Amino acid sequence: MHLTPDEVIFFQTGFVKINATIVTTWGVMVFLVLVSWWTTRQYRKNEMPARLRCALEMVVLGIESQIADVGLFRARKYVPFIGTLFLFLATSNAVVAIPGCEPPTGSFSTTVVLASFVFFAVPWFGVREHGFWGYIKGYFKPVFLMAPFHFISELSRTAALAIRLFGNVMSGSVIIAILLTIMPVFFPVLMTILGLVVGMVQAYIFATLAAVFIAAAVRSHENPECD
Repeated sequence: MHLTPDEVIFFQTGFVKINATIVTTWGVMVFLVLVSWWTTRQYRKNEMPARLRCALEMVVLGIESQIADVGLFRARKYVPFIGTLFLFLATSNAVVAIPGCEPPTGSFSTTVVLASFVFFAVPWFGVREHGFWGYIKGYFKPVFLMAPFHFISELSRTAALAIRLFGNVMSGSVIIAILLTIMPVFFPVLMTILGLVVGMVQAYIFATLAAVFIAAAVRSHENPECD
């Protein structure tokens, strides 16, 4: 039993180490790129089956609707970032259903990187929305001395994002591994299904929190009537 996929080493020489986290992460990325390329190509040529087309449109519109619900009124321009986060996390967590595979989100390094993307995306969208100085001035409200506390707050919520995702995914994988060793196959199957559900929920929560953090940086300068 492995606590994280980092412990599964496929190749190592000197400082170069290829573990299960890297292999699975790249596998998920290649899969998503190929699926995106194929669906985009079919969509533009209008050759996509009607049901699949409707399903994809529902996913995109659903993500856009959730982003708007947290206060980002011009939600469409945030869909590429938030939507990519959600789809990557959902696909990564679904890997648990493949025998012998562990989700890359069970590695703390992966969750830290994903949380770091959110950490840098917040000021990026804030500066893009109302300029560098307009965004920086928000750190000094209501008084100048609040600046370090605002920065510490952003660091702490980034750490919380990483730890929350890592803890939930890793705990699910550990429980399934334990049940496989002490109980019949029936129970691990149920736990795998539960792990899929929990994985989707964690992807939703992570993406929603990312949208909330971005909204906190930009929504005070947005006008809902501009969309």
